[in-house]
Amino acid sequence: MADETITAFLGKLAERTAAPAGGATAALNAAQAAALLAMAARFCDGPKHAAHAPAIAGIVAEADRLRGVCAALIAADGESYGAVMAAYKLPKDTGELRAARSAAISAALITAAVPPSEVIAAAARLLELAQTLQPIVNSSVAPDVAAAVESIRAAIATSRTNVAANLSGIADQAARDRLTGVIAGVGALEAQATALIAAVLARYA
Repeated sequence: MADETITAFLGKLAERTAAPAGGATAALNAAQAAALLAMAARFCDGPKHAAHAPAIAGIVAEADRLRGVCAALIAADGESYGAVMAAYKLPKDTGELRAARSAAISAALITAAVPPSEVIAAAARLLELAQTLQPIVNSSVAPDVAAAVESIRAAIATSRTNVAANLSGIADQAARDRLTGVIAGVGALEAQATALIAAVLARYA
């Protein structure tokens, strides 16, 4: 994905294949949000923002790091789902084979839940950066902060759905509890995103 054109990626997304799919778009949304936040922060480099220079530098560095993390998750999502598809194709002719297949599916689904879980974690951190940046960012690029937050919101909503979908086939209770905990916090993140969008819009009221 890193070396693909947008057109090529969208073409693959439109194909009748298991990946890339929604999980990849969630990671891409988060990566775009990170890039937007870094861009907006870099516009805050003048004397007017001198008092906030350490915070701005921290936002730029962390947003750039998270952009790389989320970009890597685009491919990781597809790779992990490939293992799920392979597990579903295992033979089930005998009770022993069926048991082995079920165990393989459960294990693959746990692995497949890792990328969306990591997207949610990255998105939560990006919201923290947006929260810090929003009050001090130039009004000319404040809409880009809002655009970043909207992308974050899409990333976490899509990732929540993907984790929830994987839960149905996971037998390991500890893994189920952990993943349930991951998606339990999404509502609070969405509320935080809504508040940030409102704060940006209030600048222009």
